[in-house]
Amino acid sequence: MKIEIWSDIMCPFCYIGKRRLESALNNFEYKDHIKIEWKSFLLNPDMVTDTNKSTLEYLSETKGWSIEQTRQITKQVIEMAKEEGLEYRMDTTVVANAKKAHRLLHLAKSLDKGDEMKERLLKAYFTESKNIDDNPTLIALALEVGLEEEKVIKCLESKEFESDVNNDIKEAMQLGVRGVPFFVLDRKYGISGAQPVEAFDQTLQKAWTDFVKENPIIQITQDSQRMACDVDGNCD
Repeated sequence: MKIEIWSDIMCPFCYIGKRRLESALNNFEYKDHIKIEWKSFLLNPDMVTDTNKSTLEYLSETKGWSIEQTRQITKQVIEMAKEEGLEYRMDTTVVANAKKAHRLLHLAKSLDKGDEMKERLLKAYFTESKNIDDNPTLIALALEVGLEEEKVIKCLESKEFESDVNNDIKEAMQLGVRGVPFFVLDRKYGISGAQPVEAFDQTLQKAWTDFVKENPIIQITQDSQRMACDVDGNCD
């Protein structure tokens, strides 16, 4: 069963939502039958990269908040992230356009490294304060997750996968997605935002129940797993 996730690398709730979904999947009996697909979404496609400006300064300017107000507001997000084992450094994150990073993510996805690349990009941005619009930085991150340097350079120095990013955004609009993260389970159930783990648990069970009904071979596999005997003679 597929779970599609629309998110932006610069969205603090997207990283938190990723962790909460992962917590739900860790407790899900059939997690090995779940496939995650990352979809692109750009909260600010026209953002101009400015390495001399922190996210706090950017938010203060664009939202009309004072720096102190901005610190108080982001502090709540930082605490929420900490509960999921994440360290956010909002005072040093770099204001950077995420288009290039999203194209890199699509390259990674085409090579079955999408989840690893997504995680690395999120950590680089929120915890390590890296510039995700910088080619050398992105190349180094891609190499860490096992991508070939030649393919990464070709991607970053061209418009490769730009249409894929744009198609994800168009698809999000067609589905009525207005904010991220947005999780779509088996194209039937949606979860908007970084909901509590319990919400992921419940929706995952509902989606899986429907998926099994429509895919009898999965039901047969599950039943056969229940009816088995172990080496000690215990039968279930």
